Amino acid sequence: MQIFKRNRSRRPDDMETSDVARPQRRLRVLLIDENPTARAVVARRLSHLNYDVALAENGFVAVNLLVTRPADIVLVDMGLTMLPAVATMKKIRAANLALSACFVMLTGRLDSQSTVEALDAGADDHVVKPFDFDVLDARMRHLCQRAETLGTLTRHNAELDARIARRAVELGETRETLRELQADRARLVSSIQALHDEVERLSAQQG
Repeated sequence: MQIFKRNRSRRPDDMETSDVARPQRRLRVLLIDENPTARAVVARRLSHLNYDVALAENGFVAVNLLVTRPADIVLVDMGLTMLPAVATMKKIRAANLALSACFVMLTGRLDSQSTVEALDAGADDHVVKPFDFDVLDARMRHLCQRAETLGTLTRHNAELDARIARRAVELGETRETLRELQADRARLVSSIQALHDEVERLSAQQG
């Protein structure tokens, strides 16, 4: 397992704007590929595109890695043999190790059947090899932005549901209080009427 982090030297203009513009968080990528050369090339290029890249040579290593190192994007080569790509994705998700991560499958140009299988199994996207790294970068950032937007909407919906539930409880309590007040009023009116009747009876006896 390897992790690539690119350290950028700060230029003078960066120093001047650092207090004004907050740098965007580096996205964390996990690349699962059994080919060591491909892993090194992809990691190096993604590192230069401002990603933090971790490498796993198979699905089992990836599962262990995700226990301590969360990922925003999981790149899975469809050519995995020790633990097939789709099985790797399902194993990671079944272990709840990448609840908010986006899965991108790296497929061969003529491997359309595997691509369909991966997308049907829940992959978020696929990229055909050999790929343009600028296009891969754009697609991964789009996926993460969409996932973040969906996460925000989900949180807002959960908060709204919680508020509605609280208001429902409050409304139920208010209705119960109103019923108790109405019952108290009815008892009070009955008592007043009984007292009035008693006063009239006593007056009639004295008369």
